[in-house]
Amino acid sequence: MSIEISKVTANTGARVLGVDISKPLDEEQVTAIREALNVHKALVFDDVHLDDEGQQAFARHFGDLTTAHPTVAAVDGAPNVLPVDSERGRANHWHTDVTFVLNPPQASTLRSITIPPYGGETLISSSAAAYRDLPAPLRALADTLWAEHTNDYDYAVPDEQIDEEQAAQRAQFTSIKFRTAHPVVRVHPLTGERGLFIGGFAQRIVGLSVGESRKLLDLFQSYVTRPENILRWRWSPNQLVLFDNRITQHYAVDNYDGRPRRLHRVTVAGDVPVGIEGKESYSIEGDASHYTSVAE
Repeated sequence: MSIEISKVTANTGARVLGVDISKPLDEEQVTAIREALNVHKALVFDDVHLDDEGQQAFARHFGDLTTAHPTVAAVDGAPNVLPVDSERGRANHWHTDVTFVLNPPQASTLRSITIPPYGGETLISSSAAAYRDLPAPLRALADTLWAEHTNDYDYAVPDEQIDEEQAAQRAQFTSIKFRTAHPVVRVHPLTGERGLFIGGFAQRIVGLSVGESRKLLDLFQSYVTRPENILRWRWSPNQLVLFDNRITQHYAVDNYDGRPRRLHRVTVAGDVPVGIEGKESYSIEGDASHYTSVAE
C-alpha cells in the first residue's frame, strides 16, 4: 500500500495513511514522510502501536536523537523520552521546542499515552504561513532582526501564585541557564522557506529595550497565532504527531479540568539556525552539548 497524505487544514497539518511506523521504514518511505513534513509542517499518524523504544526508532529515521531535555528529567530508563505530563506542569504558552539552545531540535514527535475525556488539544501553527502573511514593511523589518531566547524567565505564572512543587519544577527548568541569539526570520535548510522563529522563549530583540522588544515580538506573534495558520489537534488513543520544529510553534491547551493528560516526546537533533543573510545563531550563555549533537 502506498503512502497517502490527506490535508487537515490549508496551511498546517496532514494525516498520513498507508505506512506502519511500528516497523522499520525503507528509504522511499522516509523520503515521502520528510517531503510531506516539508509541505504540511505537522503530520498525524493514527492507530499506531508504539512503546517508548518504538517511538525512538521511528524518530531516528530523521536523524540523531536529543536527550529528553537540557534540564528536565526523562522517563525512567529512557533518556531520550520526555514525559509531557499535566502533573509536571502545563506548556500552555506558544513556543518552539528548546529554542534557548544553539541548535534546537529539527523535529519533535508526540505520542498519546493518557488522554482526558475532553479538551487537551495541541495547537500547531505554521510560522512560514505567518511570515507570508506579514505586510511587506513588517516583513522587511523582521528580516533584519535578531532575538535573544532564554529559559530563565517566568513563562507560566507569577511567583506568588505557585506552590512548592511548582517552584521546584521552575527551579529545575532553569537549573542551567541558557541564552542564545537567533534570527527572527529563519531560513529552512531543506526548503529555503522563511519562517518567524520566535515564540515564548524569545524575550528580547537584540539592540532594543525589553519594552520595545515586547511590542515588536507581540506584533509578529499575532501573525503566528492567526486561526488560519493553526492546526487544532484533538488527541485520540494510539496517535503520534510529527512536526517540524524549525518552522512551527505549538501550544498545549489547558481546558480539561485538571484531568490526567500525558504524552511522550522524542526529538531529533537539529542544525544551527541561519538567517536570510547566511549568518548563524550564536550562544550567549549555556552549553547544551550534553543535550544534543549538531545536525549537518
